[in-house]
Amino acid sequence: MTREQKTEYIDDLAAKLADSGVVYLTDTSELDVETINTLRRRCFNNKIELKVVKNTLLKKAMEKVEDKDFSELYDQLKGGTSLMFAEAGNAPAKLIKDFRKKKDKPILKGAYIDESIYTGDEQLDFLVALKSKNELIADVIALLQSPAKNVISGLKSSGGTLAGLLKTLQEREA
Repeated sequence: MTREQKTEYIDDLAAKLADSGVVYLTDTSELDVETINTLRRRCFNNKIELKVVKNTLLKKAMEKVEDKDFSELYDQLKGGTSLMFAEAGNAPAKLIKDFRKKKDKPILKGAYIDESIYTGDEQLDFLVALKSKNELIADVIALLQSPAKNVISGLKSSGGTLAGLLKTLQEREA
């Protein structure tokens, strides 16, 4: 790779890092070609972009991104590194966990999710449990709708009882 190609690659990678709110660093080294292709296919089907990178170029790209601080991830840049870019914060974690039912890798090195940094493979279960933005919005809407539904169902059920009670009282007076 020429110096110009490296510079262009670092610029492209820095732009990708700047635009993405969810970035996972994984170790996919020692996986055979067939397994990597299966992982790539699964990533594609789950709208996750998988990219194998060189650690030195990735660090330079991370340093180039001005509005995000990736410095806590620098220690994780050892060995083979693959990046996973996604929309949902938990999508790569779910894919990794599911993929590891049959293989030992990929191993989670670290993740950058909406300004939070998680390092180490022990964070995988926590990241799987993270809710995406859309899931959180759905939960809030459900919580907001719940009291209104309770009032309406209460009025419907007690409304029939109240009407029956009034009718009985009216018939007694007559």
